[in-house]
Amino acid sequence: MNRFGTLFAALALSALVAGCGENSRGGSSSGTASGQPSPTAPGAGTGEGGLGRGPAPVNLGTSGNYVILAKSGISTVPASAITGNMGLSPAAATSITGFNLSTPPTTFTTSAQDTGQVFAADYDAPTPSNLTTAVANMQTAYTDANGRAADYTELGAGNIGGMTLPPAVYKWGTGLLIPTTVVLSGGPNDVWIFQIAGGLTMASAKNVTLTGGALAKNVFWATFGAAQIGSTSHFEGILLSQTSINMDTGASTKGRLLAQTAVTLDQNVVTQP
Repeated sequence: MNRFGTLFAALALSALVAGCGENSRGGSSSGTASGQPSPTAPGAGTGEGGLGRGPAPVNLGTSGNYVILAKSGISTVPASAITGNMGLSPAAATSITGFNLSTPPTTFTTSAQDTGQVFAADYDAPTPSNLTTAVANMQTAYTDANGRAADYTELGAGNIGGMTLPPAVYKWGTGLLIPTTVVLSGGPNDVWIFQIAGGLTMASAKNVTLTGGALAKNVFWATFGAAQIGSTSHFEGILLSQTSINMDTGASTKGRLLAQTAVTLDQNVVTQP
């Protein structure tokens, strides 16, 4: 083959490789964010109620009655501002600290830092049974979220800083880092699921931002390791952690914090979606 034929073959091979550069069944990726490829096509599925894009929502069951639900403890450095109910089980109310709970409790108690009600496993019936069911539903929701078929895998090698993400199921076999602001772009019936085999770490003073009418109730983060939300950052979505959830000083969340160990707060704002 002469040098012109060799050059033509090389160009053809390059085009073929580029044409095969799709990240997943969800579609191709284009553009960069923090030097990493960012997907452009939504994943498979029709979202919430068959009216959107991406997977069907994760069913939270009765765990969705709580903005914070944990098994071993809920603590805060005051003052935090919580909108929604808090629940703790199987640990007793003595493991809810920093909230200056009203006494004596009945089936629930209250705190000046929470507009909702506070429930613990050692309160009057039917609270213990209700919490047992809610915790079981939380664990089922975590398993469901992690069992969905992935549209994108190992996106950004575990670093999604600066990306704009369409509705889809995203999966990582490692931890996930959010070092700069991330945008989730979609409509009110679109759904996102993030499957994280390690921990979730969000840097300080960053944001998870929803655009186009996307709703926090339709964003699910399922993390095997601890979730750490950096100081003064803002997070959106339902956070399902196999272990702990820790919010650093001044961070805020619109969503739910559902942890299979403890939730630790430090002068935070947590608002149910």
